[in-house]
Order: sequence, then C-alpha cells, then structure tokens
Amino acid sequence: MMSNSFVKMPASDEAKRFFVLGDRVERRLRISGAWLNIFDVTVPSGSRTPKHAHASPEVFRIIEGKLTIWRLSDSGPEEIEAGAGDIVTIPPFMVHGYSNRVPVVFSAVVDRDMAEFIEAQGTTEPPKASPSAETIARMTAAANSYGITILAA
Repeated sequence: MMSNSFVKMPASDEAKRFFVLGDRVERRLRISGAWLNIFDVTVPSGSRTPKHAHASPEVFRIIEGKLTIWRLSDSGPEEIEAGAGDIVTIPPFMVHGYSNRVPVVFSAVVDRDMAEFIEAQGTTEPPKASPSAETIARMTAAANSYGITILAA
C-alpha cells in the first residue's frame, strides 16, 4: 500500500510550463489550499532576476550547473555560489536575486502568491528575445499585486 504522502512527479512534457523573463519554470507540485509549491527552473547562461523581496520564504535546490545568489542579510550583502546538490534558503522579506554564467536547473519551493504570480505573468511560449523595458515594467507592476517588491530591474 502506498503512503498518502507519495507524489509521482509528472514527466517533463506533462508539467505545467511557463516562461518568466527568459527562465523556463515547470510546476511539479501544488498542494491545494496550502502554501507549498515546487517548480523546476531552467535558467539559460547569462540570465538574472532583479533584486526583490516578498513575505514568503523560498528554498532553492540546485540540480545542475551553478547559480550565484545575492542576498542582503542582517550582516550585509552576501553572494553565494551554489552548485549541484546545494540548498539555499531565503528567509521572508530578505532582498535577493540570482544570476548565472552557465545554464542551471534548480527546484524552487515557493508559496501560493509566488506560484500564482509565475502562472499569471509567465508566458506559455519561450521568448524570442531578451525582455524589453516594457515587459520588465509590466512584470514589476504585476509583482506588487502578489506581495513581491521588485527593487532593481
């Protein structure tokens, strides 16, 4: 008999897929009525997220490649180079962002607001070019309605 807590991961072609500022984000798990959501994020070389903060914590587990995570802790700014197998936590309200020089794949555990932002603002088709200033402005404005504050684009 299988435990009720077992979740079969959908195949990559079955996952809900979104593109957010060039990153491919695939929903792997959503527990209805709860804050727990798991996404696999594939980030092309040279990508980055703007510095931002939100009320929910995040957890990143690096699967492939390296991700440089910048965060502003109580002791000042810090940069973390995370590689395959590393787990990085981002506490609530901590200003943070990431960048990478090589392609990277990581799992992100996020709350309901972040998941809804990704799914509402992401596109279903990959972008044909880097995000325009208009796209970044639209995403920044939309983020506010999901409790996400973009500090620098």
